[in-house]
Amino acid sequence: MSEGTRLSLYSIAAHRGFADALVAGLIPRYAEDRFGLARLTLLLPSHRAIRTVTEAFVRLSGGDDGTGGLLLPRMAVIADIDLDETLGPLLDPIGEGADVPPAADQTRRWLTLASMLRQAMAAEGLTAPSAAALLRQSREIARTMDRLLVEGIDPDDLMRERVIGIVGDQSAHWEKNLRLFMLVQRMWLAELSSRGEVDAPARRNALFDHAARRWRENPPPHPVVAAGVTSASPAIARLLRVIAGLPQGAVILPDLDLALDDDVWAALGNAGHGENPDDPPLGPHDAVTHPQYHLKLLLNRMGVNRDEVRPWHRRGLGAAPPERSKAISNLFLPPEQSASWVDLPPQRRRLSGVRVMETAHPEEEAQAIAVLIREALEVPARRVSFITPDRGLAGRVIAHLRAWNVVADDSAGMPLPQTVAGRMFLLLAEVLGTRAAPIPFLAAIAHPLAGVGQDKGERRTRWLDNVRKLDLALRGPRLDAGIEPLGKVAMERARKRDDSAMAHWWQEVEAALSPLAAMGEADALDLAAVLDALVTAGEALCGPELWAEADGRMLASFVEGLREAALGEPTSLEPAEIPAMLRDAMDQQSVRPPWGGHPRVAIYGLIEARMSRADLVICGGLTEGSWPAPSATDPLVAPAVLRALGVPGGDFRIGLAAHDLAGALGAPEVVLSHARRDASGPVIASRFLLRVKAMLGDQFDKHREVEAPKLAAAMNDAAPAPPYPQPKPLPNAEQRKVDISATALDRLRSDPYQFYASHILRLRRLDAIDEEPTPAWKGTTVHAILQEWNEKYDCAPGTLLPLAAGMLSDLSGHPFMRGLWQPRLMAGLKWVEDEQAALVAEGREVLLVEKSGGMVFDGVKITAKADRIDRLPDGTLAIVDYKTGTPPSAKMVEEGFTLQLGTTGIIAESGGFEGVSGTPTRFEYWSLARNAKGGDYAFGYRTEPILEPPKRSGIPREDFLPDSARFLSDAIDRWIVGNEPFTARLNPDLGGYNDYDQLMRLDEWQGRTEGSGA
Repeated sequence: MSEGTRLSLYSIAAHRGFADALVAGLIPRYAEDRFGLARLTLLLPSHRAIRTVTEAFVRLSGGDDGTGGLLLPRMAVIADIDLDETLGPLLDPIGEGADVPPAADQTRRWLTLASMLRQAMAAEGLTAPSAAALLRQSREIARTMDRLLVEGIDPDDLMRERVIGIVGDQSAHWEKNLRLFMLVQRMWLAELSSRGEVDAPARRNALFDHAARRWRENPPPHPVVAAGVTSASPAIARLLRVIAGLPQGAVILPDLDLALDDDVWAALGNAGHGENPDDPPLGPHDAVTHPQYHLKLLLNRMGVNRDEVRPWHRRGLGAAPPERSKAISNLFLPPEQSASWVDLPPQRRRLSGVRVMETAHPEEEAQAIAVLIREALEVPARRVSFITPDRGLAGRVIAHLRAWNVVADDSAGMPLPQTVAGRMFLLLAEVLGTRAAPIPFLAAIAHPLAGVGQDKGERRTRWLDNVRKLDLALRGPRLDAGIEPLGKVAMERARKRDDSAMAHWWQEVEAALSPLAAMGEADALDLAAVLDALVTAGEALCGPELWAEADGRMLASFVEGLREAALGEPTSLEPAEIPAMLRDAMDQQSVRPPWGGHPRVAIYGLIEARMSRADLVICGGLTEGSWPAPSATDPLVAPAVLRALGVPGGDFRIGLAAHDLAGALGAPEVVLSHARRDASGPVIASRFLLRVKAMLGDQFDKHREVEAPKLAAAMNDAAPAPPYPQPKPLPNAEQRKVDISATALDRLRSDPYQFYASHILRLRRLDAIDEEPTPAWKGTTVHAILQEWNEKYDCAPGTLLPLAAGMLSDLSGHPFMRGLWQPRLMAGLKWVEDEQAALVAEGREVLLVEKSGGMVFDGVKITAKADRIDRLPDGTLAIVDYKTGTPPSAKMVEEGFTLQLGTTGIIAESGGFEGVSGTPTRFEYWSLARNAKGGDYAFGYRTEPILEPPKRSGIPREDFLPDSARFLSDAIDRWIVGNEPFTARLNPDLGGYNDYDQLMRLDEWQGRTEGSGA
């Protein structure tokens, strides 16, 4: 190639539609005969671009004679590093590139760097964090190393005098991080040298240079065209320079603004090419956020001027009007030049066909976007693309489209942890890491893949039946760690229900998952052994279905790669770290659909959308922090150091996001969408969108999209429901004939609706799984302990606390119970034991503990379970009610809202408890709560709701049983044999259980209904 050779450099403007304009020019240029295009080699930036260009060839392949059809050119990928793509055989030839060392395995490098980081921190006298944290940091180190390699930065460049001077001006934090990075990098390079390998970016650079050298020395006999490549890495720039100079070569750039004023082009900055040799590659005022900056950087690294680039001579089908490119150019002017907007004539700011849609929140935005897509599909052959970096918004739009049977796949893919197979694998890791905590354990065995065999329907149905049974049995506070407590619960339920099928099912589950739970007891685990155990458990639980679909195949590939790397680089982790570590690693993997959805709908991420073509393009999620994403600072190398090395900083990606938006704005019809708030609160519209608004000025209102949000709102706009009244159910006389327990009597008088729901409708609240110990659970537990104490040890001194410790260990392993409530309970039980010993010494005798009794009162059966009844020295009875919290006040007892003691006393007086006779004269609450009076015991005290000086409330002792009988008779007359409605929250000021608040729809009427206590 001589110095006078004119470079073949072209640009396709944004409004022309890159893929279609490219193909429209390639066909007449190279299709001189039937095989002309087949001789063409077309270099494209990604596999997605190959698909886009192939579709363009199909659209434009019809000839004038109507025969149509052609042989496609050979298309190869330069490989977008952001998509983790590999080079094809054209640029990575077998044999010809044998002098280029093989690339190191990325996964093994990740594990090795974590080990090296630990060694480096030890050498620097620093304390290494956990293994999972080291692995996260090693990923950052690998990312920084790759970034420097892509830019052609040699490790020795970090030791340049200018760089060292900049480091010295930084804080100690940056200096320490850079030193750690350099130590790890040196160790890794030594490792690579011993293996005869290089990092993947270094191999890519070597292959690009190999191809450039080969083509420069021996130009290929057939045409080579590079199209759509925007990467400005030095190696790619050198390759593109060679291609542009080939006799039959060409480089076609996307959206290079050839009409941009020279002063604006100069204002973009040095872009890797300072005026003086001593100038830094990237000037401090370089406009790296401008959408043309990376193209200027590419041209400078190619060693060509913008004037050498010519416009491509064809335009695509359905291209936007030409004035759109001028408006896009003006839209992204640098800050100083943006002042010219004031004097711009209307034709230079015209954005006809571009609309801006504003919605209240992401859900409304997704619904409105789905409406726009649905409307576009009503037009035959109309294609629509939805572009967004917000994966959550993309998922919402996909879900809304599915309501119209429009299947739209997200080409950006789904992270592996969010897929069916990936979620199963992580649940198994949580079973291991938490030692079979109930929630991940139940989630794993209830997973859609669990229990699926050859007879999928029947086996799955039986499997889920047993899962639901175990789910019910595990409701309440957490049991002790490990799978054994779960097995005890499962087998006990099977025994009680004579359910042999459940027993056999549990044995199958236990065989599959008990090895994982056992591994969780170790202090540290080898990663390779963990992966083997997870795979074994997954196959035992799911069979081959775990690997059957696209996500399963991706999971298998991920596990095999990580396992092989872990065998080569042994990695030890604590069991609790494994779920988070695996999630971090799996988040790097995306599962893309194996085939497309609707042929005229495409959903893209920013990278996937490049070179795409559609009649309607919707850009969603245009908010700060989404589009553009925040500029992340490299955690290891200071921005000033990167700039001195010629490496663009984090703001560089803002410029790429701006270029992506500029390319999308070239479509015939465009909608720019954003929401005013997200889940966390109000958000700021994208700076790009604010520029659109500022440039349009008083014309902005004409560009608003208002119909789609209205239609979206109308779809969910239901007629307002009538106000819900305070419930006052009126069951018939037959339904009211129910027995009353002493505890239910309190509920009947204070909140009749709760009595109606629990005793007439017979509804019971289900405890949550693994919930914190509730007051009701605590009360039941204390009663069980005291009952066992009486039955097993006859309340002997010195036996209560050991018994309680053992029972609590079996009943719950919840950390809240073990760390906070159990010590308080043990202190209260110590008081009970000492108080009991003192009363026995005074002649008091325990007659019964936790025994049921009953009587017929006014024709209604009344039952009670006495916590305890004692015989006093004078022969009368003492009724004892144990409380774990504060006992009811004497005023509540006086008003008849706490009748348990009185009702139990009436039953005892009538002989309703077997073996008990006499008249109750004492009515005691024994509370295990904190003792406000102090003394020798911080917890535990006795109190009576009896009106005695100096008390101001309560019932006189001699009136306690008659008043209780009067309240009992009143309740029976009004609600059981009467016809009074069971009004919800009849006495709203009284506290109590709220198990039925949702059933009574409390929030819908409380405070709005007469008599609700508002």
